[in-house]
Parts: sequence; C-alpha cells; structure tokens
Amino acid sequence: MTAGGALQEKGLLRFLTCGSVDDGKSTLIGHLLYDCNEVSEDGLDLLKSQSKTVGRAGDALDYSLLVDGLMAEREQGITIDVAYRYFSTPRRKFIVADTPGHEQYTRNMATGASNSDVAILLVDARKGLSIQTKRHSKIVSLMGIHHLVLAVNKMDLVDYNQQVFDDIERDYAQFAQKLGASNIQAIPLSALAGDNISAPSPAMPWYDGPTLLSYLETITIRDKVQGKAFRLPVQLVNRPDLNFRGFSGCLSAGTMSVGDKVRVGSSGALSSIASILTPDGEARHASAGEAVTVTLGDEVDISRGDVIAPADDPASISDQFAAHVIWMHQKPLLPGRQLQLRLGCQSVNASITQLKYVVNYEDNSQTAGKTLKFNETGYCNLALDRPVVFDTFKNNRDMGGFILVDKLTNETVGAGMIAFGLRRADNVHWQAMDVDKQARATLKAQKPCILWFTGLSGSGKSTVANVLEKKLLAQGRHTYLLDGDNVRHGLNHDLGFTDADRVENIRRVAEVSKLMVDAGLIVMVSFISPFRSERRMARQMVENSEFIEVFVDTPLAICEARDVKGLYKKARAGQIKNFTGIDSPYEPPEQADIHLYASDKSPEALAEQVFADLEERNIV
Repeated sequence: MTAGGALQEKGLLRFLTCGSVDDGKSTLIGHLLYDCNEVSEDGLDLLKSQSKTVGRAGDALDYSLLVDGLMAEREQGITIDVAYRYFSTPRRKFIVADTPGHEQYTRNMATGASNSDVAILLVDARKGLSIQTKRHSKIVSLMGIHHLVLAVNKMDLVDYNQQVFDDIERDYAQFAQKLGASNIQAIPLSALAGDNISAPSPAMPWYDGPTLLSYLETITIRDKVQGKAFRLPVQLVNRPDLNFRGFSGCLSAGTMSVGDKVRVGSSGALSSIASILTPDGEARHASAGEAVTVTLGDEVDISRGDVIAPADDPASISDQFAAHVIWMHQKPLLPGRQLQLRLGCQSVNASITQLKYVVNYEDNSQTAGKTLKFNETGYCNLALDRPVVFDTFKNNRDMGGFILVDKLTNETVGAGMIAFGLRRADNVHWQAMDVDKQARATLKAQKPCILWFTGLSGSGKSTVANVLEKKLLAQGRHTYLLDGDNVRHGLNHDLGFTDADRVENIRRVAEVSKLMVDAGLIVMVSFISPFRSERRMARQMVENSEFIEVFVDTPLAICEARDVKGLYKKARAGQIKNFTGIDSPYEPPEQADIHLYASDKSPEALAEQVFADLEERNIV
C-alpha cells in the first residue's frame, strides 16, 4: 500500500469521509480544521464551552461540534446530510464532504462520492471492518474514486496496538483486491487525540508512513477529463436578441478552441466553433470545468440537453445501455417499471429490462436476483423511450452518471453509472410500413383503443368484458379480449405473482395491446393490474385517447364472498402467497375514465354503461 505521487502546484483536492456510524468522521474533519487554523475565535470559544470532557483524552475538545451543525445531528450524535467544508494549507486547497454513516443515508454518501477524488474510509480499531465499510468501498469504487485512505481510528482505545492495525490493514487489502483497488494508504490514528492527523504520533513509533494531512497535501490525482475529447452539455440556448444565438453550459471534459470542427450529439449535425464567451470576456480556448457560451459557424438546430463534441470524436448515442445502479428507496426496484432517467440536462422515460446480478457487499461476489432492495447495487440493462447522448462513467462522470426518479412522487430512487451502450441498440431499427394504423382502422370503420379493465380478483372484470365484446361483435366491430388467466397459459406462463413478476406481466400485455391497437382493433384487457405505475405505463404506450381505464369497483368483502375459484379461501389459509387484496396491495385508480360500481348491478348493465361511454367518445 503506497501513498500517491509527487507534489502538485497548489490546487484543489476534493475528498470525502465515510464509514459506519460513530467511527469518528466528524471528529476527524473537525480536528483537521482546527490544525489548519480554520476555526474562528468565536468558533473556538464556542467549541471550548460546549465540548464535553472526554475520558480517554482528558480535556480533549469535541471537534465534531465544528462539523455537525444541524440540531438534529447534534441531538442524535450522527451526521444526517452531506456537510461540505472548505480549508487550505500553504500547499493545497481542500473541499471535504462529511457523509453520513447510517445505512439509511447511504444515498447521501453516494452524493458526496460523485465529485470526490479521494475517499477516507474510517474504521473503528475496536470493531474492524464492517459491512458498511465494505458497502462504502464498493460505492466509491463504482463512483470512479481510485485513491483510498484506510483510516484506522480510535487507536488510543486499543493502546496503540500495532497488531490490531496490521490485522485490519491485511483484511482490507484482501477485500480491496476484489474491488480492483490498488492506490490504498492505511493510516493508524486517533481523530480525538490528534495522533497522525497533522503530526506524527509519538505513541505509534512503529508507523513510518505519512500523516493524513501530508498524504492529502501530496497525493497526485490524474485529471480524468482534461486529456479527453471535449464535451459541452447545452444547459441553455442563449437568445438575448435576434442577432445572437449562443449555447451555454459547463465543459465536462477536454479543451475546445475557436475553429474546432464539432458535431451535435442528437442530430449529428456538423459545424465549427465561431466564438467562445466566458465570464471574463471572449476567449480562444476553454477547458473542463469552465462555464462558457459558444456560437457556431452554421445555423444548427440545438436545444437544451444536446451535447456539442468534436466532429471526429463525438459522444455515444443510444436508447439502451448497461449500467451499475445503486438503489436508494425503501420500496424495491422492480424491472419493467417505468422511471424517469435524468442524465445531465437530458430527461427520458426508462426502465430496467434485465437485472443481471446483485452485488454482495460482504465479499464483492455477484448473486442472481429479480429485484434491488434498499442500498443494494446491481448491474442492469436499461431501455429508454428515446436515445440520449452519453459517455461511459469511466471516461466522464458528468456524461456517464445518471439518477432515476419516481415519476409519481418525483423522488430520487436510484443512481447509476453507465458501463457501455448496448450494441443491439445500434443494430435494431424501425422498419417503415406502407400500411399504417389509420388505414387499418378506416377499413374496419372504427377507432382502435384499449379498454383496460382493472379490479380485484372476483370483481367481475372478465365477465363484464366478455359481455361487452359480444355486444360489440353484434355491432360488427373488430375486437379482441386479453384475459389475465388466459394469457398466463401462454405468453406469461413463466411468470409468478411476486411484485416483480406482476410488473413484467403487465408490461408484456401492454406491448401486445399496443400492437393490437396498431392493427386497428378494439382491445379489452382484463387484468387485476394492481399497481398504478404499470397502468400508467400502458396508457403512455398509445395515444391518450386510445386508452380507457375501466375500474370495476367491487368491495373486497363481496369479491371474497363470491370466491368463484376458491382463491381467497386458499390465500386466507396461507396456501397462496402474494394474493392481491390479502397479502399484496391493490392500488385503485385515482381517476378512472370509466368507474363501474359493480356491487349492485348486473354484468349486462355494466357492459351497457361502458358501451354508452364508447358511443359518446365516437369509438363505436
């Protein structure tokens, strides 16, 4: 294990601290700030007055008070949010992200890692490596951080025992090999007492490596973006008047110059850099990290989210790619469920099409899985509803990192790092057809649509849909009825009844329904389809007027009393697991297009109600 290379000019180093709860992250940062004279006189007075006497260090100050600023953090003794601190020495400037150690705040830790160059992984000398240490190690590895400090803290509580340190260092080296990490510096220290923080500790003469501060001052970080082809994600099309059209953004890689030949990511249009404007005025060149506005030599259609890149080295474009995904929500990730993917200024609908494996943090092995649970990391294939411009995360964090957002709640539920675009996305293209949906519908003298019947098992969905189809057939309409039970005998025979399987069940049926609408048919879909998100996904596959949600609203008690198939009885007896309405949830429509109150009406009357609605919509 070695420290970094030669000393750089005084520049900026971003690093984060991570580890388990109460491993001493905030105390460590507080002591660094104190040693670097970054504490004001008022702050120092407050620190002395509020510090508790700590038994193992006599009258040592409670340096964590300099960092844990939120009242909730002070009361609980843990860090909740990511706290960014700024300090400097004569040799370098620093930005440190103090990230939470508690498992439920892993998403905050990933946020801090996304912009860091070095990770300090704290380990309590008394406890050794924890699952949280390994989890954080995997995340920082995925985030592209290759310089790690294994900070074995609280050495004063193990009498500065060298064997304790050596054992932890050995165990971590074995684990790190599986991560592919090699730039690791192990440092024994006491964040409270100050051992090996900024000065060598006389209590550990057996350690001859760098102090933490000297390591941070001298580590050489290879710039990951300066030597690469430039990328300018367009954040704003700047039109102050009719005579000026510029494209504003922050260069995420490389160096651009006036006269460079460029290509626009989404359209592939070619042009050249006519001018570069910076906050300091016009410039001939601009480099990664600079905010610029550029003008082009040609009239090119560019909008927010486009990427300007060299003509001979453009960014990749695809609607499918493989990526590592860190799941950050209490509800598990279900492949097939639609989410919103945000990559830079680009925003598209996306879904996980295949979960290839889940990472086992304990030994970095790969295990099969159908879902990702809270704080788990998986390797996935994703499909988008339209292509995006991207680079691999390895080459460009800004262009290769994305977040996943729940479309209903707008919560961030996951973060991802693109590994590569899928080749099949380049090889599969839409084939133009001379006969389209309108021609097929005109021949049948009807408007194609999907009538999506949803409701509990036993609500009467299939019965009503069957009566309606007979009525439509008598009117000469061209129809097809997709029933949940029937489809599970063929198309979906391989699916069970877990949440993940239910999502895939509806996704497949929605795709088939879309094809039938394209064929000009009136399609009746009779599925429990318990989740709103999947019904919303099905709606979005066709034109809005072509999807009609029919809620067959029958109380659970009535459905259970009918129990035509005896399923509720088996579910109550525990013989059927994941049964909707019993031990699996049903999310009723919030505003169905047609609401059928089925408890006191016959199937014929309900079918007549739907038929009348179709007449009003000019479907029949």
